[in-house]
Amino acid sequence: MTQPSNLIFFQSDNHNRAVAGCYGHAHVKTPNIDRIAGDGVRFANAYSTSALCCPARAAIATGRYPHQTGFWDNAIAYDGSVPTWHHRLHEQGHTVVAVGKLHYRSEEDDNGFSEEIEPMHLHEGKGAIKNLLRGYDAEPAKDDGSFWKLYMTRSGAGETHYQEYDRRITAKSIEWLKRHGRSDGKPWVLYVSYISPHPPFTVPRRLYDLYPEKDMPLPKGYKPGARTEHPAMQYLRRMDGMLDMTDEAALRRIAAGYFGLITHMDEQIGVVLKAAEDMGLLGNTRIAYTSDHGELFGSQGLFGKKNLYEGGVGVPLLISGPGVPQGKVSRQIVSHVDLFPTLIEGAGAALAPEDAALKGVSLWPAVSGTDQSRVGFAEYHAQASRAAAYALRDDDKKLIYHVGMPPQLFDLACDPDELHDIAAAQPDTVKALEHQLRTICDPESTDARAKADQRRWVEHWGGRDAVTGSSQILFTPPPGVSKEEAWAIPQVH
Repeated sequence: MTQPSNLIFFQSDNHNRAVAGCYGHAHVKTPNIDRIAGDGVRFANAYSTSALCCPARAAIATGRYPHQTGFWDNAIAYDGSVPTWHHRLHEQGHTVVAVGKLHYRSEEDDNGFSEEIEPMHLHEGKGAIKNLLRGYDAEPAKDDGSFWKLYMTRSGAGETHYQEYDRRITAKSIEWLKRHGRSDGKPWVLYVSYISPHPPFTVPRRLYDLYPEKDMPLPKGYKPGARTEHPAMQYLRRMDGMLDMTDEAALRRIAAGYFGLITHMDEQIGVVLKAAEDMGLLGNTRIAYTSDHGELFGSQGLFGKKNLYEGGVGVPLLISGPGVPQGKVSRQIVSHVDLFPTLIEGAGAALAPEDAALKGVSLWPAVSGTDQSRVGFAEYHAQASRAAAYALRDDDKKLIYHVGMPPQLFDLACDPDELHDIAAAQPDTVKALEHQLRTICDPESTDARAKADQRRWVEHWGGRDAVTGSSQILFTPPPGVSKEEAWAIPQVH
């Protein structure tokens, strides 16, 4: 039986699993994240369920995949209608407090927390409704170059409202710990959710200077011809207005900005951990860390996520504290849907009868050293995709199944960067993995259901003409900041 314990659960936004010191990155500095790994268990093969904020965060909360809940994209977000691990703990008398970015529909919904502090949810309660036009195969491309410029012109030394928000999250988290951290009673959970390292990759000069541009690595497969092309990725590049990446200096600057933001986020975690340590809380408090999804920052010729490559759906996952062995690495394939049963058990609470349908498993056996053989699964039904895509990983073989387009197959043991598609050479492996995929969901009917839901929401927001005329959301403003302020190009120097 797992020892019940308090939990500080850190979450970031957009952190590629490979870009952390404890995951073997040669450049990025993450001493506090590395400390969590050294003090506990690092999951080497952890996956998001979807490479976009809202569907990924809904799955973390509910323990259910997007095809189970219908939270498909950044305009159909978690709305309180499906039980979460926060609900379960709160119902059983545990205090569960969230500080920072949640990206659910609204604070007005019953999201299951005892309290939400400085929460960030869908912009205006709507989110990126223009992308719902995907349901009609009519999503507009970012022809204005806004997404391309978000990376190419805003990466560098400077300051944005996002980092101000991160520091508020840190301060509010410490305030809560000072007031409630020593409280008696059932174990509590403090869910500390940062917005970094989400773009724009504008970072304070002292952090940017940790990463000299000349020393920054170029992303894998950024050049045409250095990767396997696929119609779905060509469509994604066109929809996001991405050009061929020929400016190596800009790519190195983007890497420096991204790494600097990861270090900024790591520093914020360190400030909270130091405060918890000074208060004497770590003896009965576990620490966990993950991110909602990844970021390619140029790999595969892509910025952002919105794809099922390892850089998009591979996430860090760490657990340390009471009852957790130190310095252990679990190679079990794990998923964000596993967090629901894991966090419930870790607090000493119980699952409800309806939770028997959850696909995730408790990670405490893996924490204790007993890895299971499992497959990894992720799906994508959102912006800049013509049709649904699904990833199925079994051991080192990974299928990416595209509705209406050829499948992709990669051997992660010898091709971890997924630059060589071997689907044509191994049709039997493709067939076997597709069979496994179809035991989880029907790809074609799920694709049709997602698009039908997107069309329904277009009608909810006034129909195609109204939604077509709405403004495009480049990124969500933090609380207390207007979109005009947030989207203004910061001074980069």
